[in-house]
Amino acid sequence: MPGRRSWALEGIGSYGAGLAAFLDQAGEHVVEVCRPKRPSVRGGRKTDMIDAIRAAKEALASEHLIQPRLRGEREALRVLLATRHGAVLASTAAINQLRSLIVSASDDLRDELRKLKRPAQIARSAQLRDRPTQDIEHRMTARALRSTTQRIQALQAEAKELEDEMLALVREVALELLDLLGVGPITATQVLVSWSHPGRFRSEAAFASFAGVSPIPASSGLTNRHRLNRSGDQQLNRALHTISLIPMRLDPITKTYVARRVSEGKISRDAQRCLKRAICRQLFKILERSGRGTGTNSKDLVQAA
Repeated sequence: MPGRRSWALEGIGSYGAGLAAFLDQAGEHVVEVCRPKRPSVRGGRKTDMIDAIRAAKEALASEHLIQPRLRGEREALRVLLATRHGAVLASTAAINQLRSLIVSASDDLRDELRKLKRPAQIARSAQLRDRPTQDIEHRMTARALRSTTQRIQALQAEAKELEDEMLALVREVALELLDLLGVGPITATQVLVSWSHPGRFRSEAAFASFAGVSPIPASSGLTNRHRLNRSGDQQLNRALHTISLIPMRLDPITKTYVARRVSEGKISRDAQRCLKRAICRQLFKILERSGRGTGTNSKDLVQAA
C-alpha cells in the first residue's frame, strides 16, 4: 500500500505464524509471499538477508498481494495434516525397514514371509516369537521383525485417528467439499489450509494462480500455446492433482471432457491441467459461500471448464 509500511512474510502458515500474529497485534500491515525464487545455478547464494531481500522484491513486483492466513480452525487443520504426514512418512520408512529385514533374514523366515502381501506380512511378523530352541540369529531377527511391525501398526493407527479428526473438522467447516467426487478428508483439509478464509484472494483466478494451475502463455509467432505453472502452493497443487485423478478414472462426463480436449490437440497433461483449473474454480466458489448452497458434482466441474 503506498505510503504505508508493509511486512512481506514467507511461511506465515507455519514458522512465520508467531511473527505475523505479533505484527498484526501491533497494527502493522502484513502480506504473505510464496517462497521467493532462488537461482537455479549450483552454488547460488543464500543467507537470511538475501532471502529477505528476495521476499521484499517479490512483494513489490506483485500486483495483488495475498492476505495472511488465519489461525483458529485453519491452524487446527494444519497441525493435524502436518502430524499425519509425519506419521505416514515414518510408517513408510518402517515398512521399507521391514522389507530389508525380510530380505536379509534366514531362509526359513524369508520363505515364510516373502511371498505374502504387505498386510499379511505385517500381521504375520507381529505374531513371530523368539523361542529358546532357535539360534540367536533367528531369535533376534524375529524380535526385530516384531518390533518393526508394531511400530508400523502404531503409526498407521495414529494416521487413521488423525484423519478421522480432520474429517470431523472438515464436516463442521465446509461439508460441501466432501460432496465433490475425488475430494476426501486429506485433500479437503489441504484446500482449507491453503484457502484460509473468505476474501483472502481477490478472485478465483488469483486462487488458481496461487495453486499453480493457471495457464502461463508460452506462444510465439502464429502459435497459441500455454505451459504448466510451476509456482504457487505445491501442496495445494498436489491436492488438486489427486482430486482430478478420480473423476478422470470413474466419471463418464469427465472422460468425455478429457477426450474432447485431447482431440483439440492438447496432450493428456494439458487436458488434466484444464480439469484442475475447473476444479479449482468450483472449490473457490464453495469456499467463498462458506458452506451455503447445495454443493457441486463432477458434471458441474466439467461444464465450468
